[in-house]
Amino acid sequence: MINRESGSLEQNSHEERNLLETPDSATDSTSEETADDTGQCMTRTMLKQLSLVLLTLQNALLILVMRYTRTRKGDMYFATTAVVLSEGLKVLTSLMILAAQEGTFIKLMCYLRDNIWRQPLDCLKVSVPAFIYTLQNNLLYIALSNLDAATFQVSYQLKILTTALFSVLMLKKKLSPQQWSSLVILFVGVALVQFRPEDSKSSKTATTDQRPSVGLFAVILSCFMSGFAGVYFEKILKGTKQSLWLRNVQLGSMSVIIGLITMEIKDGPKIQERGFFFGYDYVVWIVIVFQSLGGLLVAVVVKYADNILKGFATSAAIVLSCIASIYLFDFKLSFPFTTGAFLVIISVYIYSKFVPENSLPQVNVGKEKSPSRLM
Repeated sequence: MINRESGSLEQNSHEERNLLETPDSATDSTSEETADDTGQCMTRTMLKQLSLVLLTLQNALLILVMRYTRTRKGDMYFATTAVVLSEGLKVLTSLMILAAQEGTFIKLMCYLRDNIWRQPLDCLKVSVPAFIYTLQNNLLYIALSNLDAATFQVSYQLKILTTALFSVLMLKKKLSPQQWSSLVILFVGVALVQFRPEDSKSSKTATTDQRPSVGLFAVILSCFMSGFAGVYFEKILKGTKQSLWLRNVQLGSMSVIIGLITMEIKDGPKIQERGFFFGYDYVVWIVIVFQSLGGLLVAVVVKYADNILKGFATSAAIVLSCIASIYLFDFKLSFPFTTGAFLVIISVYIYSKFVPENSLPQVNVGKEKSPSRLM
């Protein structure tokens, strides 16, 4: 009896200790999970803020630096070669992301073999947007050779209008009444920007061979190309299970091939005479890097932020471009330009703010899916 009672007492004592220890262990486990969630939340917040800052700077600096390289004195580089290099860098960047997702080089090669080499018809799907994007990128150089950075930055927002129209026609998307109103405001704003007094058109970088009408035509044509190609590419992404980065590899590879053909047709004899890298310096390489990383930054912003913040980054880039143009290129603001730029910024915000529910497509970016609007 004594031993039995003693054993019973020891067992009860052991159970009491377990009961006392259980809450502590549960608390520790809960604390660890809370700490993990807090850490992940902080990481996402940092990535969101960083991606927004980088996208804003990229949007503004690309236009400013590209304008500078096309109007400065000295040897002028061939824009067609810059387009080829920027597309090649896009392919390299997408391959690096795919390699990180697959884990090893061998797995990456097997993945590319199964999804590219063994599916040539699937790769041909991206040939249409690749051709259009290549022409569009060449048009951007023509536009910035004939328009100041501020006017180009504001006018180029017409791509929102063209993308919206092609989305309605090709993808049967529905726009909210506020979005339709914002498109009208956008058109009015861009139109106002084009009407500026003669004395406000002078700049330090202006040259006699610049033709604003040619630059404006290049911008408008580029906006229509951007809208159609973006919606076409979005339709491809929605219709397949392939990841966004694989599609970027396919798109970039086709763009490099088409870019080389365009380069040979337009500048072939001159390149043979002067060399592929004629007129290149570190500033031109900055343009190439900025242009190639634009799509990647948009994907990151959409993944970790949202469409409203993406629109905010676009608006901030317009403001930065205008301010920088005043100091760098002696750009002179006028009342029509200021009013038009303000209307464009407001329209971008309204269009991004009032998005109908369930209107964002699900695009596979790799191991997980996230909504993405290709603009």
